[in-house]
Amino acid sequence: MRADRLVATLLLMQARGRVTAAEVAEELEVSVATARRDLEALSAAGIPVYPQPGRGGGWSLIGGARTDLSGLSEPEARALFLLAGASASANPEVKSALRKLVRALPQTFRAGAEAAADAVIIDPARWGQRDRNRPGVVDLLQRAVVQRRRVRLEYERAGARTTRKVDPWGLVDKDAIWYLIAGTERGSRTFRVDRIVDASVTDETFERPADFDLSGAWEEVVGAMEQRRAATAATALIAPALLPVLREQQGRHCEVDGPVADGRVQVRVTAPTPWMIAQQLAGWGADIEVLGPPEVCEQLALLGAELVRRYGTAP
Repeated sequence: MRADRLVATLLLMQARGRVTAAEVAEELEVSVATARRDLEALSAAGIPVYPQPGRGGGWSLIGGARTDLSGLSEPEARALFLLAGASASANPEVKSALRKLVRALPQTFRAGAEAAADAVIIDPARWGQRDRNRPGVVDLLQRAVVQRRRVRLEYERAGARTTRKVDPWGLVDKDAIWYLIAGTERGSRTFRVDRIVDASVTDETFERPADFDLSGAWEEVVGAMEQRRAATAATALIAPALLPVLREQQGRHCEVDGPVADGRVQVRVTAPTPWMIAQQLAGWGADIEVLGPPEVCEQLALLGAELVRRYGTAP
């Protein structure tokens, strides 16, 4: 969100006195062009920020002023505190930072910001499940990302362990599962953090590619993963009343083709293999009719036969 970047930029300027767009970009992990646009936006919003061109120049607050963040509108301030406040209950450092930011806001915004900070709590545990603990190695990797320090990883996958050095470019939290995007000798690679057996930060530093964008890189990872997960497609018919349940269960792996003559709806369900589609749809019983491909129908027949052998009773 842009509002939190503007706040971070102002606090950075207060701490350093003068900054360049490149320094802001490195600190906030955005492109130099984005950092420059943010600095120009602060100046255009009336905050006493001005550029000084030439060698040794940069951006400064006029007279070293302490800004009251008046460049944020009231909706932007509320949005910022709604965003950060949700995680503050579980993180004392975030809570402390929010208290400081509230004092930096104009008096007329403070009540709304404080109310927004207390408006949302995030509980990541599903019903009937325990809360997932954040892997301890995440903190170590976060520091390495910020400090641009190379990391030695011991990584386990499919029962095999490997040791390698990587350049940690960024971390992603997806549904409480953490991923590390890193540079390696073979280019960009993605590692599941819960498969990291051991990690240590080395004294070696690295330069992250200037054109690297964490959001864009993660979108590419998600796209490639979803494409692999959609390697097999099955066509099926289901009653309209049950369609919302199937779509909730399958997510983006359920596409609706449209209604058919008998009143049911034709859908397309995808998964990596025919066996996995059969596993997911077998529990629907007669509520869903799979039309094809034959490989999925065969797997459903095998599952049905196994269930009959185990649980069927003689006439």
